[in-house]
This record gives sequence, structure tokens and C-alpha cells, in this order.
Amino acid sequence: MAATAMPLPALRDELSLHPGPAALDGSPTWTIRDPVRNKYFRVGWVAFEALSRWGGTAGEVAAAVRAETTIDMGDDEVMDVAKFLHGNHLTQVVSHADTLRLAEQAAAEKHSFFNWLLHHYLFFRIPLVRPDRFLGAMLPLVAWVGSRWFRGATAGALLLGLMLVARQWELFAATLVDTFSLSGMVSYGIALSLVKVIHELAHGLTAKRMGCRVPTMGVAFLVMWPVLYTDVNETWTLASRRQRLLIGAAGIMAELAVAAWATLLWAFLPDGALRQGVFVLAAVTWVSSLAINLSPFMRFDGYFLAMDALELPNLHPRAFAMAKWWLREVLFGLGEPAPEDMDVGRSRGMVAFAIAVWIYRLALFLGIAVLVYHFFIKAVGVLLFAVEIGWFVFLPIWNEVKEWAKRRGDILEGNRWKRPLIGLGLVLLVAVIPWRTRVEAPASVAAEINAPLFLPTPARLERALVERGQRVAAGTPLLDFASPDIAARRAIIAARLVGKSAELEAVRLDPFGRERLSALTEELSRLGSEKAALDAEAERLTITAPHAGVFLDPLPDLKTGAWLSPKQQLGLIRADGATIATAYVAEDDLERIGEGGEARFIPHGLDHAGLNGRVLSIDRNPVKILTDPALASLHGGDIPVRVSGQILVPQGSFFRVSIRLDGPAPDLKLIGHARISGQGQSLIGRTIRAALVVLVREWGATVSSNPTIRSSPCAAMPGTSSSTRHGKSSPSAVVSGLMGFNQCRLV
Repeated sequence: MAATAMPLPALRDELSLHPGPAALDGSPTWTIRDPVRNKYFRVGWVAFEALSRWGGTAGEVAAAVRAETTIDMGDDEVMDVAKFLHGNHLTQVVSHADTLRLAEQAAAEKHSFFNWLLHHYLFFRIPLVRPDRFLGAMLPLVAWVGSRWFRGATAGALLLGLMLVARQWELFAATLVDTFSLSGMVSYGIALSLVKVIHELAHGLTAKRMGCRVPTMGVAFLVMWPVLYTDVNETWTLASRRQRLLIGAAGIMAELAVAAWATLLWAFLPDGALRQGVFVLAAVTWVSSLAINLSPFMRFDGYFLAMDALELPNLHPRAFAMAKWWLREVLFGLGEPAPEDMDVGRSRGMVAFAIAVWIYRLALFLGIAVLVYHFFIKAVGVLLFAVEIGWFVFLPIWNEVKEWAKRRGDILEGNRWKRPLIGLGLVLLVAVIPWRTRVEAPASVAAEINAPLFLPTPARLERALVERGQRVAAGTPLLDFASPDIAARRAIIAARLVGKSAELEAVRLDPFGRERLSALTEELSRLGSEKAALDAEAERLTITAPHAGVFLDPLPDLKTGAWLSPKQQLGLIRADGATIATAYVAEDDLERIGEGGEARFIPHGLDHAGLNGRVLSIDRNPVKILTDPALASLHGGDIPVRVSGQILVPQGSFFRVSIRLDGPAPDLKLIGHARISGQGQSLIGRTIRAALVVLVREWGATVSSNPTIRSSPCAAMPGTSSSTRHGKSSPSAVVSGLMGFNQCRLV
């Protein structure tokens, strides 16, 4: 009672009140604008009636509301409104106590140098221009862009352009592949910068057309990634949802218009630099608009459009609060009231949306952490990787665990806490027990000796002397080929031999021709050598088995009379011998296996059964060149590779392991996985070992490297903005809908 009898704090003079959109229940709302801090707070009908009669004591305000309206308002509800205003600094500072309170809050918000550096490294903004006057002057010049005829023309250009691209899709795709180069990436960067300037101008011009002021435009850095932003916070003062949706969608609509006209121009322009330029503009605009800006999971246009469409300001923090409440109820059954009163369907949608955002951000922040690790000096990269994971992943989890600790009394009173505890214990048990006793590695299987068959020179098939699967002995003729060129050359040499032999006999009988005897003898010897070489070359056209085995993998459609090239494999001879599997084991698992260990090869597909065997040998040096292309990631395999000229270079350390398998060798090379028995390893042990390997490797690389080396800029994906805040609210239903929000369009 003593508190309600005290005078209410006076409101700040510079605050303004604006009509807002209807609430979810249909009741009116109003928006409080704080121009000093550029923040906006939405209040409901009950709070508005109290603010309309603000002054004096809480009892006087409550009595005035009861007397002049149909609202049955109590003194405590007025005090809840006062606490909301006081907590969000919307009241005047008139006493020494208020000054002390502000000083304490400022001291509490003052961070250490490390925290300051961390926050500014993750997100900071640089205002560049004050565009309000420029936008006002530019608006009449570009008003035609928003006209009905231009929208219709753009829609027609979009449909026509897509139809023409569909007819030239192969050329469009080939052009896209051709742009994946250094010059292409530079072109994409220039086009993206141009499109984003148009995007931001569209936001600003549309807001100006709706009567809002646009104080600043600039660039924001999210984990060192630059993104443009436009301050259109005044859109929160607009009561019309349609107007706010138009402002939010203006950037995407402008980009789609650019994409539509660029796509149409590409279909009509002749080959050249101009056509290449509009292609780059179209491609980067389609990706930027559809894949990035429309996502509601980050604070881009899609997020603000979702808030305006659903009339749910501060959608992310409100959804997170609802999801945390739901999680606590599921795990512990605390029976606490929901953060907001809403119907079951909407609350479930909020929870599902929050979980989707968490999953998306977890994947995104892990990607950011990996990029930070790779693009910085390695020692710094490891540190920043830990900062990213700690700040974005572990810190939110830790904060929620602290909330559970505050409620431990209520949690322990019930029995539901035992189920998550048992589940957590099982997870820890699975993580600690070294149940992983097998090492899996990509592998291929073939006979120990396979001899491929090739022609020595282009030739025509005369006869096929064997069939697929036929067992042959060493030296058995397999395929008989003929070469008219060799036959003609042999006939010419034979005729010249006959002629030179006759000439030699005549010289021997002529006493005056003896000086030519030596030259003719040498010529006959040369011709004899050529004939022997041609005879040997003709004999090589009969393909024989290099060793005993089975004739396999004949060239398809091998018919008599077909001409074949030396580059074509005619077949192969699989020798009778051991069946060998070649596996590629990652460095982390190498120490867990040894020679003689049991192994099993499991082929891809169901056409062949698995084979058991034992490890025959383990290479002690990593593979430099991957000789099994089918295992490369480029061809759907599991070994990441990069192309260097005509060879495949593994990305990472993989060691070749030879496994002798039981049973006959397959007719063809098989691709699959090898499971090798090894020492047990737990998930925690594997994680700790991998982390220690990285730390030792990168620390050693840093110590041994040149200390003058400079780090490269981090190229991380955009993160989240901290510009949107909740207003502090009390448990009372009167101010449960009070909220503060700030809108900054990021691209």
C-alpha cells in the first residue's frame, strides 16, 4: 500500500505515442517511440488507458481508469506499468536515487576489454550516410518504379525470361560453370555490391514514401563479414500492416525486378561482355533474394516480413522464450505459466520455429567457426574457433542450465526430473564407454594380379578366340587383329628383298660390279631387319594371355571387322591368386589397427556378398595421389580430393592398408567399405584426441613458421544482430504484451 501511495514517476518529455496495429485478440495497441535511443515499445489497451491518465499516485490513476472506462484496473496493475516504464528508462531522472540507479546500471553494463573486443568482433556497425534528404529528393524521380504498369511489365519480363532460359538451359548451366573462376568470383562480388545498394535504396525509398524518416545507412560487420543496413526503425510507428510489409519486402522486390530484366536481356543479347555481365547480375540476384534474404532464421528481410505478417514483433526472442518454457515443462513439469497467453496452435508453431532456428544457427555457427579456423593464422584460428563455439553454442546451453539451477527446489519436488537425468546418464555412458572397436574406411577389391590387354597400334579385329569367363593358359591366343598398313609395308619390303637379292647375284657374277657388292649386302641386311620388325609387329597383333587366368571384362560390342584404338582396353586376365582389398584409413584411426587384424569388406549394393580377411600391410606414409578414382568425392566416394592437373590429391592424411581376403576374387573391381577390428575408442576420447592433434599440429606449425606472416581476413557467413530487445515485463496480464523492439534491415 505504501508503494501505491507514492507519486508515479514522470514520463520523459521527448517520448511520443503512435497508434499501432490491432493485437491478436483484436484489441488496439499503441507504440511508444524513444527518439534518443531509437527504440520502440508497443503497449496494449489497458496500459494505454493508464498512460493517458498518468500522474499522481497509482491509486488515483487506477480510480480514473475505472471511472472513465469499462476496465476494472487495480493499483498493482498501475505499478506493473510503472515498473515497465522505469525498467526501460522511459521515466525522468529527478532524484538522487535515480542517478545512483543509472550509475549502477552503467557500471554493470561496462565490460572488460576482452568482452568489449569479443562483442565488437562479432558485430559492429558503421553509419556511412544520412540519406533522408537525398531520398526525399530522389523519390519523385523513381516513383514510376512502384507504378502498376512497371510491376506488370516486370512480371511479364520475368515469365518470358524464365521461358527463354528454360529453352536454353544447357547454355545457361554451362555459362554458370564457366563463371566459377577467379575473375568470375570478382564479377559476382561487384554485381552483389551493386544489387545490395539497390536493395537498401528500395527499403529507404519505400519507407520515405510511407512518411517515415530514414536517419542512417551504412555497413554492419557480422563476424567480420560486411553487410549493408538501412535504419528504418520508424516503420514500427505505422499502424498499417500492409505498409510495413511493403517496406520489408521492398528490397527483395527490387532484387527480383533486377533479376527478371537481367534474365530477359541475357536471352536476347548476343555473345559478349554485356551478355556475360547481365548473366552474372541475374545469377547473383536470384541466389541473394531467394536463398538468403527470404530466410526467417536470421535477421534478414524474411525475418521482418514474418514478424509483420504475423504481427509478432521480436519473433526470435519470444519464440525462444516459449521454447525454453516448453522444454522445462516437458523435462520437469514445473507448471509455470507460459511467457505469453496464446492459443495452442500458435504456441506450438512458436516452439517449432524456435527449434528450427536453433538447428539452423548451430549449423551456421559451426560453419563460421570452421571458416574462422581456416582463414586466420592457425593458432589464432584455433582460439577464434573456440570463441565461436563457446559463445554461440555452449554459452546459451550454460545459461539455460543456470535457469534450471535456480528452479532446483521445484524440480526436485517432482519425479519427472529422473527421466532426463536417466537419459543424460545413458548419453554419457555411450560417450564414455569405448564401444567403437572397429575402424571403417573406404576400400576397393580386386585380384592381386590383373593384366589389362591393349593393342600396340590401331588394328582391325579378325577373330575373337576366347569368350568372357574362359580360363586360359599363359601364351594362349585371345584376339587376332590385322593391320592393312603393316601388311602393305611387309609386301613392299618382301618385293624389295627379292629385287635386291637378284641384283646381288648379278653383281657377284659381274667382275666389274664388285665395288657395289658391299652396298648391296648392307641394303639387304637393313631390309631384312625391317622385315623382322614388321613380322614381330604383326605377331603382336595377336593378343595372347600374359599369364594363366580368366579372361574378363571384354570390350562391349567386340565384333569382327571393328577398328580399335590402342587407348581402348580390350579386356583383362585375372590371375589365379589372392584377393586383395585396398582400404584408405584416416590418420586418427591408424594407431588403432595393426597387421594381422581381422577385417571384412562390405561392397556397395546387394549384388555381391561381404568377404572376410586379415590386414596384410599398412603403409607408414600418407597417400599423395589417389589411384582409385571411384573412391574420390568427385565421383561419389568418401575421400575428399582436389584436382591437380590430371591427378587426384587427397585432402587430409589417408594411409593405404592392404587386406588379404578369403574366397575367390570378383570378376570386376568392387567398391565398398572395409571394417577393420581395432582398439576400442569412446566418443569423448576420440573428440579429445582430435582436438589435441589439431592444437599440437597448429601450435607446431605456428612456432616453426615465419613470425612476420600476416593473417587473412575472416570470410564468415553473416551472424545475428543484437539490435532487437524485449521490454522488461511483469507477470501481470496487464503488461504481458508490453514489448520493446528495434528494427534494422540487414542484407
